[in-house]
Amino acid sequence: GQIIPERRFVEAINRQAYQYEMGDFPIEWEAWIRKKRNDPPTLEEILKNENYREEMKQKIKEVAEKDKLLQASEYKEGLVAEPVHTRVKGHASAPYYGKKEPSQDPTSTASTFQPGSWMPPGSGSSHNK
Repeated sequence: GQIIPERRFVEAINRQAYQYEMGDFPIEWEAWIRKKRNDPPTLEEILKNENYREEMKQKIKEVAEKDKLLQASEYKEGLVAEPVHTRVKGHASAPYYGKKEPSQDPTSTASTFQPGSWMPPGSGSSHNK
């Protein structure tokens, strides 16, 4: 005798079977179809898990907002330095791009990094005034 493995499937109701994509079915059904669980899920279990996921999304959103406000207050009070954004000039594979002029902003090209430099107030890019 040959052992035939159990086949699990869900019949498509509103669409053709080929129109379904990953995520269209509840996670619990996906697990049952792929034999990650032995028993098919109940409606109560699916609703309970969906409510839990929605609660977690809301809590994550609230925590992210609180963290954003805390960071803003720390930046304002001077407790934490604001992140510096490096401006990329040219293409990453170019070892040299354009003129080298002192800049207040840090720059990065290929494997080189040029930190920002201090420039006196009122001085522009032209040196002869």
